[in-house]
Amino acid sequence: MRKAETQTKDEFLEKLSVGRFIIYFGADWCRECQYIRPKLPAIENNFSQYRFIKVDRDDNTQLCLDLNIRGLPSFLAFNDGQEIGRFVNGDLKTQPEIESWIRHLK
Repeated sequence: MRKAETQTKDEFLEKLSVGRFIIYFGADWCRECQYIRPKLPAIENNFSQYRFIKVDRDDNTQLCLDLNIRGLPSFLAFNDGQEIGRFVNGDLKTQPEIESWIRHLK
């Protein structure tokens, strides 16, 4: 999973303008993120039609605020620059829950 650089919302959205993306928002100190992080490579392998990008909340606080990311871990999905889904809250997320969410994206 590629890690996003620190950037503005406009810069970030420009990079998502072509293709399908799953964006993972997390932080090293987040207990729920620590739980799901080891499972992310398997999720990424199961959905090769998407490009996965990690956004570190501490490096991109303003971006998270601009995208209304209030809880960690959270996930956003984009298709050719358009948001097509979000799984955004501070609840513990399991691999089956995340994979089910991805399968139900448009």
